[in-house]
Amino acid sequence: MELPLPPSLPAAAAVLALALPGLAALLLVLVRAAPRSPRSWAGAICMIAHVTARKMPTFHRHEKEKFFVNAEGRKESVPSIHDPPTRELSVVVPSYNEEDRLPLMMDEALGYLEKRQKRDPSFTYEVIVVDDGSKDETTKVAMKYCKKYGSDKVRVLTLVKNRGKGGAVRMGVFSSRGKKILMVDADGATKFADIEKVEEGLKNLQPWPNEMAISCGSRAHLEKDSVAKRSYFRTILMYGFHFLVWFLCVKKIRDTQCGFKLLTREAALRTFSTLHIERCDTRAALAALAMK
Repeated sequence: MELPLPPSLPAAAAVLALALPGLAALLLVLVRAAPRSPRSWAGAICMIAHVTARKMPTFHRHEKEKFFVNAEGRKESVPSIHDPPTRELSVVVPSYNEEDRLPLMMDEALGYLEKRQKRDPSFTYEVIVVDDGSKDETTKVAMKYCKKYGSDKVRVLTLVKNRGKGGAVRMGVFSSRGKKILMVDADGATKFADIEKVEEGLKNLQPWPNEMAISCGSRAHLEKDSVAKRSYFRTILMYGFHFLVWFLCVKKIRDTQCGFKLLTREAALRTFSTLHIERCDTRAALAALAMK
């Protein structure tokens, strides 16, 4: 099927045409200079990673981030993932300037969770909205749900400065109380009821080695529809990124970019404790760590 060319495509093509010769020359130099065998390639990559990487990533929580404001307006200390779990499920929602899209996602999620709790009173949950240094009213919007449902079910963590999506997710994960921890995008890109599918996936992974397991949602089956709505340039970038992730990191997960991921508490602790990046796309890095 032919797709209409976007107006910006000629300009993008011109940029690529100018850049490709330089990229080709650089690649040729690297290929000639680098070892030829796969083992040598792997050894070189491991050596570079060992020299440039820190042994363990640092996790810093600002003094103001050690507390959250409850429904009554009082400060309470945030829990720690190192404490024993007291809820069945923690839902972590990283949010940056999401005052417009957050309500739709929260209404859907809390509607599902409340109905599920009525059917099964033993099911307990919490939703942790992490405001990643937003410049809009994201915290104010999230606090309305805290006041409506109570701070035992909805908590808002407001970061002093923007850390990036990975940093916001990690802050929420490290402040969770659930036996299982679900990552969800604030834009509601995935139907919240699909949690039952990732729960089934997690269950099918049992027995969990060392209580560690991760179940990843996927939108790969919707890729053809999404391509039809993208420009050629964005489609090229998308496939290029997918290839690099597949070639360098993860070969068994088709959609590393889906923000819908369910982790056991131990898996969340181990993976986010060793995650080195916050501002780049941590979803691919998280998937790569999980495969290890």
